[in-house]
Amino acid sequence: MKRNLYLLLALTFSLFGSCKKDDIVDQNAFERSYRTWLAFKQESNNTYSYKVTFGSWTGYSTNTVISVKNGKVVERSFIAQTVNYKPTGMEIIEREKWTEDATNLNTHENGAATLTLDEVYAKAKSTWLLKRKNAKTTFEANNNGLISSAGFIEDGCQDDCFNGIRIVSIQKDF
Repeated sequence: MKRNLYLLLALTFSLFGSCKKDDIVDQNAFERSYRTWLAFKQESNNTYSYKVTFGSWTGYSTNTVISVKNGKVVERSFIAQTVNYKPTGMEIIEREKWTEDATNLNTHENGAATLTLDEVYAKAKSTWLLKRKNAKTTFEANNNGLISSAGFIEDGCQDDCFNGIRIVSIQKDF
């Protein structure tokens, strides 16, 4: 019995010991931003919206707005556009536009995932910001200290290679 207890303790310590503090890129910046998030979450009563953007070198771009009320995603809206270059100038063409509410969330294929900011920070820490040998990883907190970019680009990738999230705005919704 004692042997099993010692084995269990050794296994537990090895699991916790393998999660080093420096397993993610920009650990200090991430932790500062996460503390800012916790304060914002409390101030906003966990009710807010944020906009995720994507842009390709081809001129295709998307914006997805995720709305959260009391810690639950209640709405997702999406718009996709392309740029058409003409001799007279640039024309922006709307390719797709829709809004989902709480009754039909995730019924469209396109758009950013319906994550709360709690889930965004968790995914940043567990996936997007992990140190990698063959990738450049970045973290930014340009939304008044809240997360604005977290992700990585694998070395050698040429086009539209960012794996992560880009958030251009976060606001309280009352």
